[in-house]
Amino acid sequence: MIQLDSINWVQLDEAVRHEMKQAYRLISLKPGLEAEVMRVELPDQLYVLKIWNKESRPDIGKQYELLSALAQSGVRVSRPYGWGMDQHQNQVLLMSYDGVPVSRLDRNILSRMAQTLHEIHQYSVNVTDHREELEANLPRYDFVDYFFPQAAEHEDIYPIVHDLMKRVQIRQEHLIHGDYNLGNMVEMNGQYTIIDWTNGQYGDPRYDAAWSVFLIRIYNGEEWGHFYQTELQAVSNHMLDEESAFEALAWLRWVLLSRGGGVPRDAEVTRRVLNIAAHNPYLHASLL
Repeated sequence: MIQLDSINWVQLDEAVRHEMKQAYRLISLKPGLEAEVMRVELPDQLYVLKIWNKESRPDIGKQYELLSALAQSGVRVSRPYGWGMDQHQNQVLLMSYDGVPVSRLDRNILSRMAQTLHEIHQYSVNVTDHREELEANLPRYDFVDYFFPQAAEHEDIYPIVHDLMKRVQIRQEHLIHGDYNLGNMVEMNGQYTIIDWTNGQYGDPRYDAAWSVFLIRIYNGEEWGHFYQTELQAVSNHMLDEESAFEALAWLRWVLLSRGGGVPRDAEVTRRVLNIAAHNPYLHASLL
């Protein structure tokens, strides 16, 4: 297991550096698809250490700066305390510990999720004090290359993605989370925090919302998904147009991830995914 004193810190809060001289424990948490995650237990404080030791190699320096700007602006994100490299040259990020993933679901939580996602999308419009940090550290990627990197290898899916892109006219003008779901919302003492900003970028809120709704629908059920979608439309003043097209893009991305074994899938999830395809004019069940 990694040792904190073996990390080559590029940036580290000096108070935290001093704390690390004390005895500590590292507790493995549920890993993500891209990184190993551990809770750092010090006598008076808890932190989260994330280690990108899998295939993904994002720019953690920029993620550190983005999280700093968001936290200073009042967005509910984990506060970053340091970043650097471990002995294997894997990037690491040290952040505040903000609780455990939300395990129960009700209308209040979904309403809060919808409002928070809208606030994230409006951040790049409303921010003033930290605009330079945002501009310097928020990337803007080619939409298809980023969210559908292997699509060209799938002859049944790529033409549909290509046609949908012509229809929706992607607008990359707002901050998006890129993977906004219940697993990336943690709670502690009644406070909710949005974690895992690896996919944070300038993007299209319509896609960000569609992906989030899609995940609720297939993993939590149609009723919750419909309620959440309605809440998102309400807080956005019904500006999330082209819902069917973006739902199709979310569906196709999930199918591509599923083909590579990168998403949870059981019989009930499969049934819900097929049901979405049956009611979406751009999809057909044979793609699954």
